[in-house]
Amino acid sequence: MRIVYIIDTLSSKGGAERIISEKMHYMADQFNYDVSIITCFQFPDSMPNCYPLSNLVKQINLCIPSYKQYKCGYPERLWMKWKYYRQLRQRLEKTVNTIKPEIVIGVGYTLADVVCRLNCNAAKIIESHEARIYTKRANLLKDHSPLKNLYYKLSRRLYLCTIEKNADVVVTLTKEDATNWKKVKRVEIIPNFSVLPVSKQSDVDKKRVISVGRLAWQKGFDRLIDIWKIISISHPNWQLDIYGEGNQESSLRKSIKEANISNISIHPFTKDISNEYASSSICVLTSRFEGFCLVLLEAMQHGLPCISFDCPHGPKDLIDNERCGYIIENGNINLFADRLRFLMDHPEVRKQFGVAAINKSKSYHVDTIMKQWKSLFESLLIQ
Repeated sequence: MRIVYIIDTLSSKGGAERIISEKMHYMADQFNYDVSIITCFQFPDSMPNCYPLSNLVKQINLCIPSYKQYKCGYPERLWMKWKYYRQLRQRLEKTVNTIKPEIVIGVGYTLADVVCRLNCNAAKIIESHEARIYTKRANLLKDHSPLKNLYYKLSRRLYLCTIEKNADVVVTLTKEDATNWKKVKRVEIIPNFSVLPVSKQSDVDKKRVISVGRLAWQKGFDRLIDIWKIISISHPNWQLDIYGEGNQESSLRKSIKEANISNISIHPFTKDISNEYASSSICVLTSRFEGFCLVLLEAMQHGLPCISFDCPHGPKDLIDNERCGYIIENGNINLFADRLRFLMDHPEVRKQFGVAAINKSKSYHVDTIMKQWKSLFESLLIQ
């Protein structure tokens, strides 16, 4: 079977890029598929892949310089946007039709409408890595004029309609997100998996809490700092370690300094995150929204009880409330702090939750998840 993935770039440190790289390797190695990935905006000389790509997978870089449009003001930017969109569509269609795949998969939403409009014989799958309700909404969160907001609303509506009309399948990561895709031809739920090597599992005896993710508004680390302000008063001997990088790093460090909290640290991403999980006793997630949340799955594999806000979507699919962790009403800072304090004060509960977390994580094994993908591909070829 010939499969083509289409993504904006593999040079970003994101969960989607990581899981796609692992998935393609599995398909090529275990299923003997002919797998290619087309990156649209990546320049290999200056933008290397962040995650290793199997030699069995062919990578094609279209090198569309779409970034240049942001150097222009309006209305020139709109013309540049159209120019690069047209260039992208032409190159992408030519490349796909040269490969002649049976399946084309658009990753995320950056290129979903382009993939759906491709004139080719392949079945089109859109792999959703963020909840539909947040798709292309980032622009609407900014302080724009009413006219510009209207433009963003209309373009978002057109974008979603294109997916709903032309995608053969939309694959979501969670049950909750699947219910939002009522107008598509077919929706399937296939969660992510983790192949992170587990160096050792946590004994949950260390007075250390860990949180991992991009330092961005979505991930809600500002909310975590507010929670830790409450916690640090009663538990000064516990340490909170945050691992991540992003555009909010300076503002988060400023908040920590202003609050005069000494037992919280921000670290850059590390290649040995498994050791950091194993050296912690609790994992916390304070995101405003998620697509799936691979961090929770990785922490659970290491035997960590997890606490997360009930944000859309993902955490409550992973955490069995009061069995392997806690799901907290979204935004309820005080309740989150109470549950965190309880786990800090009750090591026997941490151990009990940790065992349950390991057992729950086994249902997301790579072999189990990839069988679902294989079944989906085969069903599309039968039609």
